[in-house]
Amino acid sequence: MDKVMIITGGGRGIGAETAKLAAKRGYAVCVNYLEDAKAAESLLKELSLGKKAIAVAGDVSREEDVLKIFAETDKALGRVTALVNNAGIVDRSQRVEAITAARLARMFAINVAGSFLCAREAVKRMSTKHGGKGGAIVNVSSAAAKLGSPGDYVDYAASKAAIETFTVGLAKEVGGEGIRVNCVRPGVIRTDIHLVSGDPSRVERIGGAAPLGRPGEPEEVARAILFLASDEASYTTGSVLDVTGGR
Repeated sequence: MDKVMIITGGGRGIGAETAKLAAKRGYAVCVNYLEDAKAAESLLKELSLGKKAIAVAGDVSREEDVLKIFAETDKALGRVTALVNNAGIVDRSQRVEAITAARLARMFAINVAGSFLCAREAVKRMSTKHGGKGGAIVNVSSAAAKLGSPGDYVDYAASKAAIETFTVGLAKEVGGEGIRVNCVRPGVIRTDIHLVSGDPSRVERIGGAAPLGRPGEPEEVARAILFLASDEASYTTGSVLDVTGGR
């Protein structure tokens, strides 16, 4: 069976490194991105060294965009065999009493509802119940889910905790249909997502406090994602894998 991977939020950071590694390991890759078409197109040039790759713009919190992502993948690459729910947002550091309803709605729409919608479409294509041949879903959480991120973004932490519960529930729901569902829990990783926090020194300061003494690199998370998506993790489902430097 041809290996086809969809990576949401795949234009940069962890998603881009996952796309590069997936292409090297024989996947045809759909890179979903929100707005930065230039970064996505640049990434596609790198992926051309592997199998076929496409880039599809879309906001995973919008059902019509999710349908487009999967439809374009079906047409260009074939039926998806691996989904990486990587798209996510964070916001500026704030205490809970300052968080607005609009911020909460946006946070949970992208970080939680988006993963549900993408997983729904993947299950429709992967599940033996629907004529599929199985597959793997890897969700991307955060160490914030375990630590709570007090004084920074409890809302983000809560959204990622929801992803971990979603992972366990979906894994049990579709395990008998040939689908494995797992989750990677990154710690502080050197990516652009931290720039919106308002604290440019955050990555080195917090990452340096990890037992390994440094922040993580996006490719280190990508390796964990590719492991969970691969047959090497064939008896692993409903699991959350820490890539946190020991935090």
